Amino acid sequence: QVRLVESGGGLVEAGGSLRLSCKASGMITSVFNPDTVAWYRQAPGKERELVASITGGRSTTYSESVKGRFTIARDNSRKTAYLQMASLKVEDTGVYYCNLEQSKKWGQGTQVTVTA
Repeated sequence: QVRLVESGGGLVEAGGSLRLSCKASGMITSVFNPDTVAWYRQAPGKERELVASITGGRSTTYSESVKGRFTIARDNSRKTAYLQMASLKVEDTGVYYCNLEQSKKWGQGTQVTVTA
């Protein structure tokens, strides 16, 4: 069974940093490697929004709100993707979800809370 497990969320003050991880299991590397991995977030009372994505060829995209502060990366040998978040703002608060685009898989989410 394919699973995505996020980790690394937590409570941090504004200006701080966190690194989220998303590990895929139950999936062979030939399926994971070419798939696009994306991070989404959902703030309370708001719709889920795309934060960043990385293709199998390591092309990256970022939402305007996080560009220059967040960095997405992947380690195919570990079937893991990362979201390095720096200069965090209160408005970055939310549940962060990992998604495999072609495989149509979602993780359970990890909470990120940024305090003023």
